[in-house]
Amino acid sequence: MTAAETAPTAAEGTKAAHGVTLSATAAAKAKDLLDRDGSPEMVLRIAVQPGGCSGLRYELFFDDRSLDGDALVDFGGIGLAVDRMSKPYLDGAVIDFVDTIEKQGFTIDNPNAQNSCACGDSFH
Repeated sequence: MTAAETAPTAAEGTKAAHGVTLSATAAAKAKDLLDRDGSPEMVLRIAVQPGGCSGLRYELFFDDRSLDGDALVDFGGIGLAVDRMSKPYLDGAVIDFVDTIEKQGFTIDNPNAQNSCACGDSFH
């Protein structure tokens, strides 16, 4: 993705950009899921919350809320929102979608994670 592709669109107004990238594969899967089960106002939100065996855990879900301080970037018709508190933990992260015989689902490659647990759902 180039900087132009990850910059906020004019429709987003004053929303700040964030440093999280959504791969084309993940954007297509999210769009399929949203078209099937969601509404046009929803965005994909990634957040970091306390919990998990390593101290912090990721949350990835569709959201129709707009939080104060959200950073929002459009990837292929899917808005990816990051709240103000999560942004420093996620800067440089890449969200992808894998579909293999061994695993299916969204993955998060986060350069800020110093350690992660064996299940891959939490980090430090």
